[in-house]
Amino acid sequence: MIKKLLINAGLFGFALAASMSVSAQKFEHLAKTPQLGWNSWNTFACDVNEKMIREMADAMVASGMKDAGYEYINIDDCWHGERDKQGFIQVDKKSFPSGMKALADYVHSKGLKLGIYSDAGNTTCAGRPGSRGHEYQDAVTYASWGIDYVKYDWCDTKDINPKAAYATMRDAIHKAGRPMLFSICEWGDNKPWEWATDVGHSWRTTGDIYPCWNCEHNHGSWSSWGVLPILDKQAGLRKYAGPGHWNDMDMMEVGNGMNEDEDRAHFSLWAMMASPLIAGNDLRKMSEATKKILTNKDMLAINQDKLGIQAMKWIDEGDIEIYVKPLEKGDYAVLFLNRADTTVNYSLDWGFHYMKDDISKHEIFFDKKKFNWRDIWNGGKGSTAEKLNLTMAAHSVAVLRLTPQ
Repeated sequence: MIKKLLINAGLFGFALAASMSVSAQKFEHLAKTPQLGWNSWNTFACDVNEKMIREMADAMVASGMKDAGYEYINIDDCWHGERDKQGFIQVDKKSFPSGMKALADYVHSKGLKLGIYSDAGNTTCAGRPGSRGHEYQDAVTYASWGIDYVKYDWCDTKDINPKAAYATMRDAIHKAGRPMLFSICEWGDNKPWEWATDVGHSWRTTGDIYPCWNCEHNHGSWSSWGVLPILDKQAGLRKYAGPGHWNDMDMMEVGNGMNEDEDRAHFSLWAMMASPLIAGNDLRKMSEATKKILTNKDMLAINQDKLGIQAMKWIDEGDIEIYVKPLEKGDYAVLFLNRADTTVNYSLDWGFHYMKDDISKHEIFFDKKKFNWRDIWNGGKGSTAEKLNLTMAAHSVAVLRLTPQ
């Protein structure tokens, strides 16, 4: 019976797509703040199976990440089996013997949501079946399984129009009827920030991340990037971000080999930039330091602020950069970044500075308006009426939350 319904729904979807009468919609109530979750790729690549995914869901609950706001458990590439005679995608039965529906039921029983991965081309990046020509079948299949999130990649897409390809899958998801967050992953090659606001809930702005501070990892025809190169590639993009449509700086590498200062800076920068926060480490084995970074509720609150304003670079002094993010109720988050390879002492006399954000229309005359501040990571307190003195380790950040006096 289920198979018959899938076939009928799939055929109906094909006819609907052919008629070009599908309304351009995504599920608007999703991702009003950047999505919080976990993804399998950074640590496990193609080595995915239902046992590991169940354990990650358990670990997300046990670690306190669920209580901190994380909700998505996302399976990346390589869960796929073959398509059946009608063209419907199957799971890899060796890795997912219980089937995807049973796995989704388990994840849902933990109060979490399950995400899945596909590709706009004929094959995924790992060579599994892509969704090209099967968009409506795949969307209705995902809906029948209870999927909550679709990451949609861009491999094997020669001569495919990205706007049309992503809009087709968006429409297929909407027609399937189950709200699924739609995460566009075409690496920023076609400037999705200019056209995807009505298509996806987030879009990747760069190529893949790599667990390093300031490096390019060359793979021949493409590169993956460290924390600072990805940060620098966000220049000019903040005006496109907002509730329901986010600039995605890729899954995080916190806990995957950088030092603690670098992990803390990486997490803080992604949070300030209103990027989705998708952990990419092994949640079952993370250190206490990694857990404290990922579950810092004050930093998560900055990321999840309902205004949805991406931070702007306010002051650039070379090794030291200062970013400002307007928050609800007149608060501001201010991040100080030490890009240098050595410890830096830095002083800021607030009263000599003026902050104006032309995009969000916020401004502060610090000589006229005073704020109390709280140090998000170290717990210190102070006032902008006094000079701020910081000693910052190499590759570290300080983050202050300012509240009007």
